Amino acid sequence: MTPILELLLPRITVDPMVQIEAILVVLAVVLALLVPRAARWFRPVDRLFGALAARPGRAVLAAGLAPLLLRAVLSPVIPVPVPGIHDEFGYLLQAETFARGRVANPPHPLWPSFESFHIIQQPTHASMHPAGQGLILAAGKVLFGHPWAGVVLSVGLMGAAVCWMLQGWLPARWALLGALLAAIRLGTFSHWINSYWGGAVAAIGGCLLLGALPRLLRSPRLRDMLRMALGVAILANTRPYEGMVLALAAGGVLAWKTGAWLPRWRLVLPAVALLAVAAAGMLYYFGRVTGDPLRMPYMVNRDTYAIAPLFLWQDPKPAPEHRHEVMRKFYLEWEPQFQYANEQRTLIGYIAATLAKLRSILAFFYSPALMIPLAMTPLVFRDRRLRPLVAVAVVTLAGAAVQTYLQAHYIAPLTGLIYVFLVQGLRHLRVNRPALAAAIPVVCVLMLAVRAAAGPLTLERGSAWPLTWSRLSPENRERARVLAALERTGDRHLVIVRYSPDHDILTNEWVYNEPDIDGARVVWAREMEPARNARLLRHFQDRKAWLLEADRMPAHLVAWVP
Repeated sequence: MTPILELLLPRITVDPMVQIEAILVVLAVVLALLVPRAARWFRPVDRLFGALAARPGRAVLAAGLAPLLLRAVLSPVIPVPVPGIHDEFGYLLQAETFARGRVANPPHPLWPSFESFHIIQQPTHASMHPAGQGLILAAGKVLFGHPWAGVVLSVGLMGAAVCWMLQGWLPARWALLGALLAAIRLGTFSHWINSYWGGAVAAIGGCLLLGALPRLLRSPRLRDMLRMALGVAILANTRPYEGMVLALAAGGVLAWKTGAWLPRWRLVLPAVALLAVAAAGMLYYFGRVTGDPLRMPYMVNRDTYAIAPLFLWQDPKPAPEHRHEVMRKFYLEWEPQFQYANEQRTLIGYIAATLAKLRSILAFFYSPALMIPLAMTPLVFRDRRLRPLVAVAVVTLAGAAVQTYLQAHYIAPLTGLIYVFLVQGLRHLRVNRPALAAAIPVVCVLMLAVRAAAGPLTLERGSAWPLTWSRLSPENRERARVLAALERTGDRHLVIVRYSPDHDILTNEWVYNEPDIDGARVVWAREMEPARNARLLRHFQDRKAWLLEADRMPAHLVAWVP
């Protein structure tokens, strides 16, 4: 087996929903070939789209409400998500910190017992992530009582932003169609709305940036400059690297095309002022969390625990000290192997890694139904109106390709761009195969119904990677069950967690705590050597102490015995 196949095949698993969607696509192709005039069946829907899209503001509002309504209808099938992935707990710690009116938390004197993934313990107890997703989760917590409300709100705003961006590049009815397809694909069963990972906030930033670009190319206005600057600020606080590459690419296109008016201070200065305010807020945040305004919490976490490089030209770092076996396995074994940075330094390895990254993107954004308009991409690249966007896409994807690891939400800033190309591909397909072009959105709607109907049977979350639009994120419901049971007692608890040698280090982590560890009703700690355990028990002597064996099913909770 070639190195490429060795890298790809172990990770290939076909989701049942993907298989069903592929069958529907085949049936749609057969129908389009046998009944080429079937496109006439959809003319009433086409007229309805035209009437709704005739008023751009109304279309943007409809696109923003669509994912909210769809997710509300699906609430009996998909309950409020329970966190299970490392990233989610990091974002939730950040959100809870912000909701309490703080930027960071003081380190705990016994912090080695509380170390966990995507969290820093020194010089403060804080999340390693940029602040954008944490802010939207905190808004949901403060305004509606639950951080997931912030996720839902962000997805609704994303739908509106996608529609507004597409209106800048495409005819109105096609822009609305693209936004509704995004609502179906991203706002129903995907992990962007059914987890706390994020994705939608970065997509909003990318849509503001790329939606302002065509408007500025046609007629420079202050409000569009401010929208572009706001998009850059959002990207800097959600996906800093990908956002930087995207902003540089879009800024380069803008400078190349509009050099005559770009130096006008009345347009540039307000945008620069907005970016300066955002930069000042970031420097303040970094300074409070890491003690250095120029050092991101993300880098503190990587320097403390990780060895795997982030970019192809970097070498692995020396192995740091790890006090916990699960963290050592994750950072020193799983990450380097999964990111296979060394293999990417060879031509075959780089091709294999690039194909794996591409597959992750295709599985999430395209899937079988949208692969057909994707086949029209060569024609899309020849469209004069979209050439600036093509240049931006090439530069940004080239920047993403030099990372050692890539998932679909890493390129969330390109969401609007992806749907521009998809919809333009549908337009080209409609010229040659109108029946097939009309059938593709129908397949997407049918798949939504199939996935909803199959929900109770296929709610297994995230067991196959990469995640698709129809696969939910992994959850740690067992941790949530134990936590709820302990909180119901009304007492204060210390839970010391023990893992088995074959512990799942990706989706079965238990040791995450609230911002104020000493003030929490339930404190989670790692089992360590007897001396450290004794200090931990003395510090929390007013609590009931428990030993939790996390890898038994169900998890085994017993009173702690020294």
